[in-house]
Amino acid sequence: MAISENDFRKLDLNLLVAFQVLVREKSVSRAAERLFLGQPAMSGTLARLREVLQDDILVRTGRGMEPTTKALALYAQLTPALESIRATLLEQPAFDPATQSRTFHLGMRDWVETWLMPELMARVQLAAPRVRIAVRASDAHLGARMLQNEEMDLGVSVFSDGPPWQRREQLAAMGYRCVYDGHRLGLRSPLTLEEYLTHPHLVTPAQGNFRGPVDDELVGRGKRRTIIYTTSRFAALPLILRRAAVIATVPEHSAQQWADVFGLTSSPVPVRIAPFAISMIWHAKREGDAGLQWLRSVVRSVVESEMSKQTVPARKRRKRAQR
Repeated sequence: MAISENDFRKLDLNLLVAFQVLVREKSVSRAAERLFLGQPAMSGTLARLREVLQDDILVRTGRGMEPTTKALALYAQLTPALESIRATLLEQPAFDPATQSRTFHLGMRDWVETWLMPELMARVQLAAPRVRIAVRASDAHLGARMLQNEEMDLGVSVFSDGPPWQRREQLAAMGYRCVYDGHRLGLRSPLTLEEYLTHPHLVTPAQGNFRGPVDDELVGRGKRRTIIYTTSRFAALPLILRRAAVIATVPEHSAQQWADVFGLTSSPVPVRIAPFAISMIWHAKREGDAGLQWLRSVVRSVVESEMSKQTVPARKRRKRAQR
């Protein structure tokens, strides 16, 4: 039966998109997830479609939900039209980093900024002289909220799993190392567990409490360390380590930098700790953003480059730190 002019006024582009996703997914719950809607809202959309199209759209069978014959025919006709509309209205323009002006807002913890931004800014300045970057503090618990509130375009740090609209790409797995003033403590590398537990510690959890990733493992062994200082920021730690007889257990690249720049000693952690993931996160609505795609490729390349540096000069750094 043809759709009357009166019925056609009930349609909008969002309803047609919902029809396309419902037929493709053959599931109200999966369609809701793809469209970032609640299941009740998606059920209401299906009811509207059934009313307008005068068809069940999806029917329950022994194999689950299946599209009706009419729905499949409409799907075949509507899909090319919707793709053409999407390409015309929603396709993001190309981004030319050499000529275009743009400001990107990045979210990361301070140690990630110290690790990545020197090389990232050097590359951006060379390839995109009119691009500006603003870095804002973010952590595992703030990422999704900052994306949703448009406080950042891209997060690069350690992030928890987020809502369905959050896109995520793991960049690298990183471990931990100890760092301390070897001359002040009279300790060489590698540390023994006894040496590790004898001295007080600094910890850097995101929430600033007196606990780090190593403490769960120590508790399992019936041991504990003495923690005398905690902070969610890293900037002051190497200066404290040069003045106090303390040990910090930090991401391995921070330990490397501090050993090289401040003359501190870096050692493997004498306790087994699982590595953690460095990831990029962004909002699904920015998936087609050509500028953000370019920036993600630069970040990806910088992380690969920085991670590859760890293996080659590591022995030289260890020898220098032990002098």
